[in-house]
Amino acid sequence: MNLKPKTYKPSNKETLLGLFTAILFSLFIYLEHFSITIKVLNTISALLSLALFLYIPKKSVLIAGFLIGLFWFYWIGYSFKYNDVAYMAPIVTFFFCLVYMLFFGVLAFTDKVYLRAILLFSLSFIEPFDWNWMQIELIFVDSYIGVFKYQLILVLFSISLVTYLKKSYKYLALLLILLSFNFEQTPLKETDLKIKLISTDIKQNQKWLRKNLSSTVEMIFLDINNAINDGYDIIVFPESVFPLYLNKNPNLKNILLNYSKKISIVAGSLLNENGVHYNVTYIFSEGKYKIAKKLVLVPFGEYIPLPKFARKFINDTFFAGASDFKTANKPTDFIIKGVKFRNAICYEATCSEIYEGDVNFVIATSNNAWFSPSIEPTIQKLLMRYYARKNSVTIYHSANWRGTGIVK
Repeated sequence: MNLKPKTYKPSNKETLLGLFTAILFSLFIYLEHFSITIKVLNTISALLSLALFLYIPKKSVLIAGFLIGLFWFYWIGYSFKYNDVAYMAPIVTFFFCLVYMLFFGVLAFTDKVYLRAILLFSLSFIEPFDWNWMQIELIFVDSYIGVFKYQLILVLFSISLVTYLKKSYKYLALLLILLSFNFEQTPLKETDLKIKLISTDIKQNQKWLRKNLSSTVEMIFLDINNAINDGYDIIVFPESVFPLYLNKNPNLKNILLNYSKKISIVAGSLLNENGVHYNVTYIFSEGKYKIAKKLVLVPFGEYIPLPKFARKFINDTFFAGASDFKTANKPTDFIIKGVKFRNAICYEATCSEIYEGDVNFVIATSNNAWFSPSIEPTIQKLLMRYYARKNSVTIYHSANWRGTGIVK
């Protein structure tokens, strides 16, 4: 009789398999971060990572999930230091590691490859705590494989079928992966308008200081004048480029209205309306203006996706009693010189709700300084590319600290 107690400690092999899976699943992010795009490598690493998830031991699955949470989202806790709770950063990071260990950990309930394939596909529909940045199809965004659900199904079916065919035929199943390849590219929609995207680099701990307000406003007006002189139709500034409630500053608003007779201005700021706070975009054009309120808030950043009693405790403890921001009821479209744009503020540009309906062009604004330095702007750009590709949309993105550019 074997009286040796059962051990739950993973072997070196199980640990290495988990690490290797997590590295392959995350490799495309870090390549993109250093401006490296190798489609063949991204395709191979994506396919291998999914194959490993279907075949590696259960303990390796848990290790891979934990490390993916780390590799993808180690930076989320960075923003807490601006609420004077910097000690929370490693706790938040560890929390996300545990969340994704459990997220992928459902695969460890079985050794059956076909069941793991079904479970892995099911995970592509799940967003823990409303946080949607773990899109499994995202690993294909810069590969030869498409980003649609049916293409993910084909890949998982092909890889799992290898186990169930006779030896002489089993690897022929991998040819099914070819059906998931993107052989046709949807023609890019373009606008004839000349759009100036402004990139700023204002540190988050300096952004809201009153002493810096005048220099920030001067910088904005300098950029507007330069854009007018260069013949641009639209100038787009980052999220909250005006660190104030713009609707409470009529003089500043009137100056922007006058400028808008020469150039359309899209700029982020705050709105205080009936004592309620909104994170908004102001669109000044032809002497008039429109306010686009945010539709989708950032979980744990702009609202707490927990029951009311827990939400109040977290707001009081970690956010100085600040209440959640309020949102619009639907996406905001605005027309500049006959062209319709959909508004997106930061996190919104990585959410499917923004791309619903008739959308060809999106103007997105972000403030990524909350997470400097990190890979956050890289993941954001990849997600915007993912949604742009799925919806045949062109995104014009202006950001504070990295990420400014046209996403096609």
